[in-house]
Amino acid sequence: MKTRALLLWAALVAPGCISAPEIVMVDRATALEEQASGSFKDVEQRLARAGMNPTPVPLTPNQLEELGVQPAPLVEDLGKTQADRVDELLRRHCVGEGKDGLLVESRRRCRAGRLTADDVALVERVNRSRLQLWKWMRTQRPDASEEALRQSWHKVHAEGVVCGGQVEAADGTWGEKKC
Repeated sequence: MKTRALLLWAALVAPGCISAPEIVMVDRATALEEQASGSFKDVEQRLARAGMNPTPVPLTPNQLEELGVQPAPLVEDLGKTQADRVDELLRRHCVGEGKDGLLVESRRRCRAGRLTADDVALVERVNRSRLQLWKWMRTQRPDASEEALRQSWHKVHAEGVVCGGQVEAADGTWGEKKC
């Protein structure tokens, strides 16, 4: 019986030694609760800073082409020949096939880019080559006039001009070659 009394006494005294911890009430919400309730101060500050920093507006490739900016090629043009470059200039209307058989620069009508110094040198080189060709043709057919040789050459050459290339008509007007 003595052990029972001792256990009863220990059971009554022991809870008196154990106390509940103090509970601290905080009237401020945690960061997670603030975000959940709609407080996004960091996001709002970043948005305000972004609004103060002007940045360029991206343009589409079509808008760039309308402004005369030639887009960067997707692959390098290492294998382009002079004829390929002339065809490209004809398509862009930076150069035209004159009715006299020579290439004519047309900077005002040039689409998608401008004539570079290399392009101008190429046009001059092609025109020199054509003049030399006509001079050689004259030596081969001394009975024909230079103008007749030039016209017959131009007639054959005009068939090979790239589609959409700028050509001069007999009346002096410029237009695209139709294919």
